[in-house]
Amino acid sequence: MTIENEDQLDKLKAAGRLVARTLKAMGEALEPGMTTRELDQLGRAMLEAGGARSAPELTYDFPGATCISVGPDIAHGIPGDRVIQAGDLINIDVSAELDGFYGDTGASFAVPPVTRRVERLCRDGRRALWTGIRAVRPGADLNAPGREIEAFARRNGYSLVRNLASHGVGASLHEEPTEIATWADRSDRRKITEGLVFTLEPFLSLGAEWVDEVGDGWTLRPPGGEPTVQYEHTLVATRRGPLVMTLAE
Repeated sequence: MTIENEDQLDKLKAAGRLVARTLKAMGEALEPGMTTRELDQLGRAMLEAGGARSAPELTYDFPGATCISVGPDIAHGIPGDRVIQAGDLINIDVSAELDGFYGDTGASFAVPPVTRRVERLCRDGRRALWTGIRAVRPGADLNAPGREIEAFARRNGYSLVRNLASHGVGASLHEEPTEIATWADRSDRRKITEGLVFTLEPFLSLGAEWVDEVGDGWTLRPPGGEPTVQYEHTLVATRRGPLVMTLAE
């Protein structure tokens, strides 16, 4: 999607703000003893109260309003009876449709107490995302954020999962441009155009470069179970720099 007017931008901002607030509330509610289904029910209630529909349910008939993955799972986890424990590393991905526009965001949360290595991984996952965001501008290579993210990962001793990528979003959950690598991809010659709407969502890991589906048709996990985090924002490329649509405030 390419933003063409202020009305579209305002509607995209509204969708982005709602999913961001939902993600924030879910992260703040996380505590040992609750189930991932209970956490998902909180997310569903917030989305529905805001007049939105769960994007994974709407688009893919996903069995939950949000994706909640408990480590070593890292993406597309199905909410259920899994009880959250102290020390868990949890990824929450929230996406929704509101008034015809889609917002998509995600973050990883460490349930205390966790090791300093995991705390550092979470901190650097956020830093990796913002390193990529700062590279977004019209006319730049679409892979410019990926090159910056990979350079950050290498400097700090991390790997990046390479079979999960960023994507276009806006009029639907997943659209052109597809397969936006969050690592250096010299074969990608596409350019960022003014008004382009897309996500950035690097998966920063302590060793994993690949994930497999675990057998339920959805959940993804590194073969070696390496701790991995994901942080995601929806962006619009403008002449004044990237606009982040998925901020809670």
